Amino acid sequence: MSEPRIGVSVVTMGDRPQQVEALLASVAMQDVRPSRVVVVGNGSPLPGYDAFPGLTDLAGGVTVLELDENLGCPGGRNEALEALAGFGDVDVVIELDDDGLLVDKDVFRTVRDLYAADPRLGIVGFRIADEHGETQRRHVPRLRAKDPMRPGPVTAFLGGGHALSMKMLAETGLWPAEFFFTHEETDLSWRALDADWKILYEPGLLLQHPKTSPARHAVYYRMTARNRVWLARRNLPALLVPLYLGTWILLTAARTRSATGLRAWAAGFAEGVRTECGERKPMRWRTVWRMTRLGRPPVI
Repeated sequence: MSEPRIGVSVVTMGDRPQQVEALLASVAMQDVRPSRVVVVGNGSPLPGYDAFPGLTDLAGGVTVLELDENLGCPGGRNEALEALAGFGDVDVVIELDDDGLLVDKDVFRTVRDLYAADPRLGIVGFRIADEHGETQRRHVPRLRAKDPMRPGPVTAFLGGGHALSMKMLAETGLWPAEFFFTHEETDLSWRALDADWKILYEPGLLLQHPKTSPARHAVYYRMTARNRVWLARRNLPALLVPLYLGTWILLTAARTRSATGLRAWAAGFAEGVRTECGERKPMRWRTVWRMTRLGRPPVI
């Protein structure tokens, strides 16, 4: 396979201008040049990133898209992906959180070489660590998460820093925009695996990112529950839907210490049951077995 061409996508709500500038500077320092860089203002105007220093040699400089409304993380990413697909000169897109930072200069080179070596590689997940080098357990995409430096095939990836094959996306479809926030990565992962694409966790690809909790978002509990129900209804064989949801009801009841949070979670669960979830396309049982062999059956 010839060397794939790299595109970059960053979605921001315009409230982290200094972090976005630092991130774009880390993109500019990579020793493999991207073909395109797209920055999406998710319901927010943006400063002049189109003439960002170090990236003005790209075709048209940095492409800036200012959306009239906040479409959520997956919706904003879809806008960037559609723009990149329209340019026709990107084979792999690297999506980065707006408050992340690429520390090493060879990230794009490593991504390029991984995709060049394997035409069925669909998704590459980066390792996320804070400024002290610590990776939170929830950021390791496997059940046995004690060693964040163990690479290999997985069934999930991290939304903060990853690479996606454009050829894969043409087959699986883009992000589930209706999810708005949480579990969109799982939905895309399951669709990729069911289409026989590979997901690789490569901890040598580091995105430095502040330590955070997803519960910092006011909609966390409601959307977490709603989207889990949608995820199951969209993707799982009928037999596994109650097993998956029952497991998460028990885990949530055991883990959640906030009565307010539990009420919001229950309301979100009910919303997920009664509302439209998008097209249902249950994965094959062979995909279930493949995920089980990789250590994460789709009931956890």
